Amino acid sequence: MKPQIINLPKIPDNRGNLSFAEELNHIPFKIERTYWIYDVPGGETRGGHSYRENEEFIIALSGSFDVVLDNGKEKHTFSLNRSYYGLYVPKGMWRQMLNFSTNSLALVLASTKFDEKDYIRDYEEFLSEELKVKSKKLIEEPRLDNLKFNNYNLQIKNKSTVYDCTIIELDKHHSDRKGNITVVENNETVPFEVKRTYYLYDIPGGEERGAHAHKELRQLIIAASGSFDVVLNDGNVKRTFTLNRPYQGLLVVPGIWRELINFSSGSVCLVLASMPYEVEDYIRDYNEFIEYKGI
Repeated sequence: MKPQIINLPKIPDNRGNLSFAEELNHIPFKIERTYWIYDVPGGETRGGHSYRENEEFIIALSGSFDVVLDNGKEKHTFSLNRSYYGLYVPKGMWRQMLNFSTNSLALVLASTKFDEKDYIRDYEEFLSEELKVKSKKLIEEPRLDNLKFNNYNLQIKNKSTVYDCTIIELDKHHSDRKGNITVVENNETVPFEVKRTYYLYDIPGGEERGAHAHKELRQLIIAASGSFDVVLNDGNVKRTFTLNRPYQGLLVVPGIWRELINFSSGSVCLVLASMPYEVEDYIRDYNEFIEYKGI
């Protein structure tokens, strides 16, 4: 595929809007890594590299910025300033991100885990190297015995409790000049494969979102911008988590009723999900949830 803008679903709601992107549906690859760039000082440029194997999908969750793509012969600039579309970047393109507006938040979905060998960081090397599909993948799959969450307890879904949910501290790669990046990799940072990402934005003060449970879905909830509370309920106990840092995520296991409340102005709620959207996986009635839990 060529570089192109791809429209994403936008579900308008008086309580705030929702958009989402599913792997191999809205974007043409499987998601292996998710990261977001924030706190970028005015006038700074991010990127300035190419990938041999990695593909990307870039979304402006808030604010605006430009993405400049260069195939070695010509350049093209894409301006991103809406949360309901993104830019597909194929491998073998030199790319830079620049002209960040105040409080911009860039979400990047990537097809491979991080591997320094996949990067080309020198422009002259990029021009001289023949970029083509390799017969051997550069990015090796992680060994199961090396995965951080290999022994993660996949408890019986309807018996899970709020104490199975936890805050995960995510890496924050800080630069005084260029802002911060936080990265999530499948089965390493989180104990599941991210197959869908969605985000809530334009949320009026005082509104509440969520109020449902899932039978199978696992999710990591992040305050990519602003702050909000997540109220978790297993039918017996409630716990409230306040999310207000883009480098922290709340891991929510299946079988937990959850609500999102107390959104601050300009909040963006980012959710990484283990499954594509399936209506049958939702429990939207609280009495049905209590019955499902056997309480």
